[in-house]
Amino acid sequence: MKRYIKSALAPAAALLISLASTSCLNDLDKEPISPKIDLNVNNDGLLNKCYANFGINGNGSGSNSDDDPDVKGFNDPGMTGLVRAMFNMNELPTDEATCSWGDGLQELNAAKFDPSHAWVKLYYTRLTLGITFCNQYLEVAGGEDKQKTAECRFLRAMQYYLLMDAYGNVGFSTSLEKPHRMERAELYKWLVEELTAIEPDLAEPRVKTGSDADYGRVDKAACWLLLSRLYLNAEVYSGKAEWQKAKDYAKKVMDSPYDINTTSVGRWSAYQLVFMGDNDRSAAAKEILFPIVNISGKTASYGNSLFLIAACFDPSMHANPNDPTGSNGLVGQQWIGLHPRVTLLKKFFPSTSAPEVPSYEMTAQAGDDRAIFWGEGRSYEIENITKSAEGYGVCKFLNYNSDNSTNADPTFADMDWPFMRAAEAYLNYAEADARLNGGKTSQEGTRVLNKLRDRAHASTRAESSSYSLNEICDEWAREFYFEGMRRTTLVRFGLFGGNTGYNWDWKGGEKAGKDFEAYKNIYPLPLTQLQSNSNLKQNPGYTN
Repeated sequence: MKRYIKSALAPAAALLISLASTSCLNDLDKEPISPKIDLNVNNDGLLNKCYANFGINGNGSGSNSDDDPDVKGFNDPGMTGLVRAMFNMNELPTDEATCSWGDGLQELNAAKFDPSHAWVKLYYTRLTLGITFCNQYLEVAGGEDKQKTAECRFLRAMQYYLLMDAYGNVGFSTSLEKPHRMERAELYKWLVEELTAIEPDLAEPRVKTGSDADYGRVDKAACWLLLSRLYLNAEVYSGKAEWQKAKDYAKKVMDSPYDINTTSVGRWSAYQLVFMGDNDRSAAAKEILFPIVNISGKTASYGNSLFLIAACFDPSMHANPNDPTGSNGLVGQQWIGLHPRVTLLKKFFPSTSAPEVPSYEMTAQAGDDRAIFWGEGRSYEIENITKSAEGYGVCKFLNYNSDNSTNADPTFADMDWPFMRAAEAYLNYAEADARLNGGKTSQEGTRVLNKLRDRAHASTRAESSSYSLNEICDEWAREFYFEGMRRTTLVRFGLFGGNTGYNWDWKGGEKAGKDFEAYKNIYPLPLTQLQSNSNLKQNPGYTN
């Protein structure tokens, strides 16, 4: 069984689940309280809290790790997790996903948000809180252990990256003092320098499984992949393209022990295994560079894997034909709210409607193992975006193990969320290669993209041929849908805000779709941040 990072940082890492003494939480309407206080915990416990910010929402334990939530202001603490917020902010305004619920999600569906929007505040707060945890550890214990210090700096850099990507010019501090305003281009430069500086002190790349004491901890490959991602988006962030560097760092990941999983088990495809309950110990483990670990009964959170599994299913969907009453591998967790937009389905079925069949038949009809959608008994078109009964389902995320079993407590998720996985390096490489070669892949770029498509049993093409940038953009959707990356991809391709020439169903809040403003390529800074920190300045296009 997975030992989780709490084993790696024992004994104090048990505080991952019950570290109430290090909580520096407040509500969403105030700047996070500084945790610069004397704490009676050891330093490994503080580092563990830095990791925990990615996976659980508070300091509860046992049946609900989200109890005593870090981020206040929501009636449901389970809504406040980083992965859940990242999904809502980066998927719902795009051509991939809709949500039928309220709670401010209809505004995200339509890309209609302002500085007071609840999710705009939540995502910013969750990320800056995680950064504060990291600054606290670095102030207290930054000189004790080079590798742990480098890991903490990586976690801080990842959250600064997500903050910069979503909000542009943001508050920045490497201490526990009030953040000052940093321009996006300057923060991009800092991130590159920071990741380059910590790389030598991180552990060498090594595939880890749930039985390893250091499972869940990042190594050099995660650093390389984040650098590749930064360089791939460099033109958006800094105004200067860095395609060759994006390609070079992607190659370092592909040359590491990590790689895409190509091993299937029974009826479960190699791709599907990456998103299942035993992805920490199946062949899929080699693909996941940074897993957000879930252990049912111990990390019982509604904010990451459980959310993605439960919110995609209704009780009539059964992704495992060997268990027609088992739904998604979870007991009593079928919330059905998330749906694929028709535009996403057309990435797999460009000339016809996706068939009304179960997910395990959909992949064969699409000729692509990644088309894991449920159409049986559901409507293809979404006529009313607030109705959960309308729209297909997504069966990509499951709590089943590859032997069809479930884990000890199937009420909560055991699927480790693949926060960073090796497939990204393949697409980074292919896209950067195409951008360096006039918009079409070279022979090597074609070979790399073919390998990713071949894993999915999708059609490939001769290496003497090429893939266009438009095809690569669609490939990003097919490979990474519902993984919290789509808004960034569309912005990079010039297909999100503004008069883009690219439309999708319910874009801008209309069934036929309509353009929305270019300034929405970044979110507004939350009004509460501006009120509490005079160093900050609102992004252009938004009024306070």
